[in-house]
Amino acid sequence: QVQLVESGGGLVQAGGSLRLSCAASGIAFSLSAMAWARQAPGKEREFVARITSGGSTNYGDSVKGRFTISRDNAKKTVYLQMNSLKPEDTAVYYCSSVLGSQYWGQGTQVTVSS
Repeated sequence: QVQLVESGGGLVQAGGSLRLSCAASGIAFSLSAMAWARQAPGKEREFVARITSGGSTNYGDSVKGRFTISRDNAKKTVYLQMNSLKPEDTAVYYCSSVLGSQYWGQGTQVTVSS
């Protein structure tokens, strides 16, 4: 059974930082690409960041230079370090894994106050 469990969300002031974690089970984690996406109320889900099994990364334009994705294969966990947060970063953040099939977690709420 595949499980992706996000944590680390919360309320933070603009300019602050948060680190999200996504713990995976039931997948071949070290072989999987992992990604973060977000969805704000009334908007479509938006790509945030991706890291391949080999460690290559890419980011959405709106978060480049502020967010960093990383992974720990031993812990089967992917992280999203979010710095210089803005109110427009407010959204539910979802973790996903891709190895053939794609799986999604339940999401964690991030709220940035101005």
